[in-house]
Amino acid sequence: MQSQILSLLPSLKSFDYESHYETLLINQNWVLVNGISEKKSVYTFIDENTLIITENDSTSETSWCIDFKNTFSIKTEDGLSIFKAYFKGEDILVLDREKHNDYAVFLNQTNYDNEINTLDDVGEFLKQKYKAKATNIISDHQFYYIEDSEEYGPFTAEELSHKVNNEEVNQYCFIRDINEDNYNRRLRIWDLIQEL
Repeated sequence: MQSQILSLLPSLKSFDYESHYETLLINQNWVLVNGISEKKSVYTFIDENTLIITENDSTSETSWCIDFKNTFSIKTEDGLSIFKAYFKGEDILVLDREKHNDYAVFLNQTNYDNEINTLDDVGEFLKQKYKAKATNIISDHQFYYIEDSEEYGPFTAEELSHKVNNEEVNQYCFIRDINEDNYNRRLRIWDLIQEL
Protein backbone atom coordinates (compact mmCIF):
# COMPACT_ATOMS: atom_id res chain seq x y z
CA MET A 1 0.00 0.00 0.00
CA GLN A 2 2.87 2.38 0.69
CA SER A 3 3.73 2.67 -3.01
CA GLN A 4 0.13 3.67 -3.83
CA ILE A 5 0.18 6.37 -1.15
CA LEU A 6 3.54 7.67 -2.28
CA SER A 7 2.28 7.95 -5.85
CA LEU A 8 -0.78 9.90 -4.70
CA LEU A 9 1.09 12.15 -2.29
CA PRO A 10 4.74 12.41 -3.27
CA SER A 11 7.26 13.59 -0.69
CA LEU A 12 5.57 11.89 2.25
CA LYS A 13 7.84 11.57 5.24
CA SER A 14 7.53 8.68 7.66
CA PHE A 15 6.55 9.64 11.19
CA ASP A 16 9.64 10.45 13.23
CA TYR A 17 9.09 10.78 16.96
CA GLU A 18 11.77 13.43 17.49
CA SER A 19 10.62 15.60 14.59
CA HIS A 20 6.86 15.11 14.51
CA TYR A 21 5.44 14.02 17.87
CA GLU A 22 5.39 17.34 19.77
CA THR A 23 5.34 19.77 16.86
CA LEU A 24 2.93 18.16 14.41
CA LEU A 25 0.90 15.39 15.98
CA ILE A 26 -0.02 16.19 19.56
CA ASN A 27 -2.94 18.55 20.33
CA GLN A 28 -3.66 19.29 16.67
CA ASN A 29 -7.14 19.08 15.15
CA TRP A 30 -6.83 16.55 12.31
CA VAL A 31 -9.90 16.52 10.05
CA LEU A 32 -10.51 13.15 8.39
CA VAL A 33 -10.94 13.66 4.64
CA ASN A 34 -12.25 10.13 4.02
CA GLY A 35 -16.04 10.25 4.30
CA ILE A 36 -16.22 14.00 4.94
CA SER A 37 -19.20 14.27 2.59
CA GLU A 38 -21.23 12.08 5.01
CA LYS A 39 -19.89 13.38 8.33
CA LYS A 40 -17.07 15.47 9.71
CA SER A 41 -14.61 13.66 12.00
CA VAL A 42 -11.83 15.41 13.88
CA TYR A 43 -9.06 13.42 15.54
CA THR A 44 -7.01 15.01 18.32
CA PHE A 45 -4.09 12.98 19.59
CA ILE A 46 -3.59 13.93 23.23
CA ASP A 47 -0.46 13.18 25.19
CA GLU A 48 -0.60 10.05 27.34
CA ASN A 49 -2.10 8.01 24.53
CA THR A 50 -5.57 9.52 24.56
CA LEU A 51 -7.32 10.10 21.25
CA ILE A 52 -10.38 12.35 21.12
CA ILE A 53 -12.65 11.77 18.12
CA THR A 54 -15.32 14.35 17.40
CA GLU A 55 -17.95 13.38 14.83
CA ASN A 56 -20.45 16.10 14.05
CA ASP A 57 -21.71 16.96 17.56
CA SER A 58 -20.64 13.83 19.49
CA THR A 59 -17.26 13.28 21.11
CA SER A 60 -15.66 10.00 22.11
CA GLU A 61 -12.40 9.13 23.77
CA THR A 62 -10.26 6.14 22.88
CA SER A 63 -6.65 5.02 23.15
CA TRP A 64 -3.71 5.02 20.82
CA CYS A 65 0.01 4.33 21.11
CA ILE A 66 3.18 4.33 19.12
CA ASP A 67 4.30 0.74 18.77
CA PHE A 68 7.64 1.40 17.07
CA LYS A 69 9.11 3.80 14.51
CA ASN A 70 6.14 5.09 12.53
CA THR A 71 3.64 2.40 13.52
CA PHE A 72 0.57 3.38 15.56
CA SER A 73 -2.10 1.28 17.26
CA ILE A 74 -5.52 2.89 17.47
CA LYS A 75 -8.43 1.35 19.33
CA THR A 76 -11.87 2.24 18.00
CA GLU A 77 -15.34 0.71 18.14
CA ASP A 78 -14.22 -1.48 15.21
CA GLY A 79 -11.36 -2.94 17.27
CA LEU A 80 -7.60 -2.43 17.31
CA SER A 81 -6.01 -1.27 14.06
CA ILE A 82 -2.35 -0.86 13.20
CA PHE A 83 -1.26 2.07 11.01
CA LYS A 84 1.92 3.43 9.50
CA ALA A 85 1.99 7.22 9.79
CA TYR A 86 3.27 9.71 7.20
CA PHE A 87 3.33 13.50 6.94
CA LYS A 88 3.23 15.82 3.95
CA GLY A 89 4.52 19.08 5.36
CA GLU A 90 2.67 20.27 8.45
CA ASP A 91 -0.77 20.05 6.91
CA ILE A 92 -1.37 16.45 5.83
CA LEU A 93 -1.25 13.26 7.89
CA VAL A 94 -1.72 9.88 6.22
CA LEU A 95 -2.41 6.74 8.24
CA ASP A 96 -1.91 3.61 6.15
CA ARG A 97 -3.72 0.65 7.73
CA GLU A 98 -1.49 -2.40 7.72
CA LYS A 99 -2.71 -5.63 6.13
CA HIS A 100 -5.66 -3.77 4.60
CA ASN A 101 -6.13 -1.96 1.35
CA ASP A 102 -7.09 1.41 2.84
CA TYR A 103 -5.68 4.51 4.41
CA ALA A 104 -6.93 7.67 6.06
CA VAL A 105 -5.96 11.19 5.00
CA PHE A 106 -6.19 14.02 7.53
CA LEU A 107 -5.79 17.80 7.21
CA ASN A 108 -4.53 19.90 10.10
CA GLN A 109 -7.26 22.44 10.80
CA THR A 110 -5.62 23.85 13.96
CA ASN A 111 -4.09 26.99 12.45
CA TYR A 112 -6.56 27.39 9.60
CA ASP A 113 -9.03 30.28 9.79
CA ASN A 114 -11.95 28.49 8.13
CA GLU A 115 -13.82 25.28 8.93
CA ILE A 116 -13.24 22.15 6.86
CA ASN A 117 -16.68 20.53 6.56
CA THR A 118 -17.03 19.44 2.90
CA LEU A 119 -14.95 18.26 -0.04
CA ASP A 120 -15.10 21.82 -1.42
CA ASP A 121 -13.60 23.03 1.88
CA VAL A 122 -10.82 20.44 1.51
CA GLY A 123 -10.04 21.81 -1.96
CA GLU A 124 -10.02 25.38 -0.69
CA PHE A 125 -7.76 24.42 2.24
CA LEU A 126 -5.21 22.79 -0.06
CA LYS A 127 -5.41 25.64 -2.56
CA GLN A 128 -4.75 28.28 0.11
CA LYS A 129 -1.98 26.36 1.88
CA TYR A 130 -0.04 25.39 -1.20
CA LYS A 131 -0.61 28.60 -3.13
CA ALA A 132 0.88 30.51 -0.20
CA LYS A 133 3.88 28.17 -0.11
CA ALA A 134 4.37 28.38 -3.89
CA THR A 135 4.12 32.18 -3.79
CA ASN A 136 6.81 32.34 -1.09
CA ILE A 137 9.09 30.08 -3.13
CA ILE A 138 8.50 32.06 -6.32
CA SER A 139 9.02 35.46 -4.67
CA ASP A 140 12.42 34.43 -3.27
CA HIS A 141 13.62 32.58 -6.38
CA GLN A 142 15.93 34.33 -8.84
CA PHE A 143 15.49 35.03 -12.53
CA TYR A 144 17.34 36.68 -15.40
CA TYR A 145 15.55 38.87 -17.91
CA ILE A 146 16.47 39.96 -21.40
CA GLU A 147 15.76 43.43 -22.75
CA ASP A 148 17.10 44.99 -25.95
CA SER A 149 19.20 41.84 -26.55
CA GLU A 150 20.99 42.24 -23.20
CA GLU A 151 20.63 39.99 -20.18
CA TYR A 152 20.21 41.37 -16.66
CA GLY A 153 20.09 39.73 -13.27
CA PRO A 154 19.65 37.62 -11.39
CA PHE A 155 16.73 39.24 -9.55
CA THR A 156 14.08 37.84 -7.27
CA ALA A 157 10.47 37.92 -8.44
CA GLU A 158 9.83 40.65 -5.86
CA GLU A 159 12.66 42.76 -7.27
CA LEU A 160 11.37 42.30 -10.81
CA SER A 161 7.89 43.31 -9.69
CA HIS A 162 9.30 46.52 -8.15
CA LYS A 163 11.25 47.24 -11.33
CA VAL A 164 8.06 46.94 -13.39
CA ASN A 165 6.13 49.14 -10.94
CA ASN A 166 8.89 51.77 -11.11
CA GLU A 167 8.91 51.49 -14.93
CA GLU A 168 12.58 50.46 -14.92
CA VAL A 169 11.82 47.40 -17.02
CA ASN A 170 9.06 46.35 -19.40
CA GLN A 171 6.72 43.71 -17.98
CA TYR A 172 6.80 41.84 -21.30
CA CYS A 173 10.54 41.09 -21.17
CA PHE A 174 11.37 37.40 -21.31
CA ILE A 175 12.71 35.75 -18.16
CA ARG A 176 14.57 32.56 -17.39
CA ASP A 177 15.11 30.74 -14.14
CA ILE A 178 18.68 30.84 -12.83
CA ASN A 179 18.80 27.07 -13.33
CA GLU A 180 17.92 27.34 -17.03
CA ASP A 181 20.34 28.31 -19.78
CA ASN A 182 17.88 29.74 -22.34
CA TYR A 183 14.54 31.52 -22.74
CA ASN A 184 12.77 28.67 -24.56
CA ARG A 185 9.91 28.58 -22.05
CA ARG A 186 8.90 32.05 -23.30
CA LEU A 187 7.88 33.28 -19.83
CA ARG A 188 7.63 37.00 -19.31
CA ILE A 189 8.01 39.11 -16.17
CA TRP A 190 4.25 39.68 -16.39
CA ASP A 191 3.65 35.90 -16.09
CA LEU A 192 5.80 35.78 -12.97
CA ILE A 193 4.06 38.76 -11.34
CA GLN A 194 0.68 37.04 -11.86
CA GLU A 195 1.84 34.24 -9.54
CA LEU A 196 2.82 36.59 -6.70
